[in-house]
Amino acid sequence: MAAAQGHFSDHSDGIRGTGDKADSTAGTPVPTAFRRAVDALRTARLRPEMEIEPTRPPQRLAPFAYAVEAAVVDGEEDLADGRLVLLHDPAGHDAWKGSFRLVTLVRAELEPEMAADPLLPEVCWSWLTGALEARGLAYGEASGTVTMAGSHYFGGLAERRPATQIEIRASWTPREGVGGVPDTAAHLAAWSDLLCQIAGLPPAPAEPSGATGPAGEPGGTGTVSGAGVVSLPQRRGPQGT
Repeated sequence: MAAAQGHFSDHSDGIRGTGDKADSTAGTPVPTAFRRAVDALRTARLRPEMEIEPTRPPQRLAPFAYAVEAAVVDGEEDLADGRLVLLHDPAGHDAWKGSFRLVTLVRAELEPEMAADPLLPEVCWSWLTGALEARGLAYGEASGTVTMAGSHYFGGLAERRPATQIEIRASWTPREGVGGVPDTAAHLAAWSDLLCQIAGLPPAPAEPSGATGPAGEPGGTGTVSGAGVVSLPQRRGPQGT
């Protein structure tokens, strides 16, 4: 697996504060805990099929925000894509029950046999929670939706086969570690596991036990066992494998 840093573009750091870029020149210094959490994202070990880069984060959701967007790529085809946003409110947030929050949108087009599975929404939600639990990550206040949308084509587009897109919108509060900083590298790695799974890739080889996160805490990017994750048939795999 490659470190996420190798797939980031050379864009600006993308950290946003209330109303402007969150740096000292804007009069809004970036809290140390948030800066460390953002820096740690670049240490995540991700699969080579993942392409990821910073993107403009949403405004007014929190005093500080950082976002990345990613795609699972097979040749020139995007199998799945998504966005992960890290929010931070130094004063804490009652609904989050913490000072950090992760928010995501993940989507992919499904094969017809998968789209016909009535348990698909429950299975997709289990992919998210299972990805977090497989990496030993503690989290709270998870919530979200799983949406399926079908398209049928007519007239000049009648030759296209019907398509179904699955979309997962979710958020959760990561447990804060030393210095009030969550292990964002491990959460990004778990999120990439979800993205690869919804893309239909086979599971990645397990990493050696005892792997550590950016702060040197055991299990930061630990062994992915797949515990708690319900599988659907594999749709496709990367070319040349």
